[in-house]
Amino acid sequence: MRRLIINADDFGLTSGVNRAIVEAVERGLVTSATLMAQGRRFDEAVRLAKATPRLAVGCHIVLVDGFPVLSPPEIPSLLKGDNEPTFCDTASSFALRTLYRSLDPRHIEAEAAAQIRKLQDVGIAVTHVDTHKHTHIHPQVLGPLLRAASSCGVKAIRNPDEPIAMAQVVQRPRLWKRFVEVKIMHMVARRFRQSVSEAGMLTPDGSIGIVATGALDDRLLRSLLEDLPEGTWELVCHPGYDDAELQSVRTRLRESRTNELRLLTSASIRDLLRDRQIELISYRDFVRSGQLS
Repeated sequence: MRRLIINADDFGLTSGVNRAIVEAVERGLVTSATLMAQGRRFDEAVRLAKATPRLAVGCHIVLVDGFPVLSPPEIPSLLKGDNEPTFCDTASSFALRTLYRSLDPRHIEAEAAAQIRKLQDVGIAVTHVDTHKHTHIHPQVLGPLLRAASSCGVKAIRNPDEPIAMAQVVQRPRLWKRFVEVKIMHMVARRFRQSVSEAGMLTPDGSIGIVATGALDDRLLRSLLEDLPEGTWELVCHPGYDDAELQSVRTRLRESRTNELRLLTSASIRDLLRDRQIELISYRDFVRSGQLS
């Protein structure tokens, strides 16, 4: 049996991203989304989520390239620098901090819990968590994050371990850096799953689409789906509209968001899922099934 969760990240980032995610639910294949607690269009996303009951909503926890929910004195180790109430700008600078263990796990847990509770406080039934730029691949982040999710009653977390066909990467040099990052995750995959299990939480068998972020096209998506192994998997996606508001946001994903929206509302991709007997589910369905991967 093959089951697939299609999760749209960055809900709340811009109005164009919000609109695209809802369209990809109503006209397409998206089943879940993760909402940014400090997204500039958070309130709009909450309103749209409540008006789209089929959409399972999780928390897209941001610990890099964004603003905290808690005040700077509460989480100083997570901030970019003295008197700067923002997180590190890049995933690489964040990774260095984890390497040198300069992040206080108490601060990670507190901030993650605050972001989850912000969603819950406005009536969102948070079904799962993931992290912006997949920062929970770091063991120093995973433990505090799992504690935060458990304390908030959240039962599922993204598994960013991705099975990769090397041929896809060799043909696309722009994917090499992401490939290396995912290979690092693969090295700690067993420890990841053990930590999730010990926390009493659920996680899919892995994810697809992480390496292809920013480069997903029809050919690559078809290849990922045709090669999907048995089990429950998550397709990580970023639909959106490349409009004026998105141009004002610091992100490398612009035109690719529009391309992904087209793919995620494609009848031919829906036909492929049917032909391959891949069942679409949401994170809500996954949690309700109580099926440990």
